[in-house]
Amino acid sequence: MERIEQEIIIKNPHGLHARPAAMFVQIGNRFDCSVWLEKDGEVVDGKSIINLLSLGLNQGKSVKLIVEGQDAQSAAQAIKEFLEQNKDEVKRGCRFC
Repeated sequence: MERIEQEIIIKNPHGLHARPAAMFVQIGNRFDCSVWLEKDGEVVDGKSIINLLSLGLNQGKSVKLIVEGQDAQSAAQAIKEFLEQNKDEVKRGCRFC
């Protein structure tokens, strides 16, 4: 089973607030793998919006993305691209969803 870990900087000016967190969960759920985010030693399930919001991820924060499973490579790439986009608002029809 493939496992990928990588540090990612949140670039969205508003961080990972409600709408981007929901989109993050949608992206993660498209793949057959486990997704976790780690910040300051706290690891949360990346497929749970409540857990993601509990991390309080703001612009410029570094997080560790951990994915494990059959689709780990594809999931890691899609999530990394999503977190590193520098847009004020995520628009409907986003290519990640």
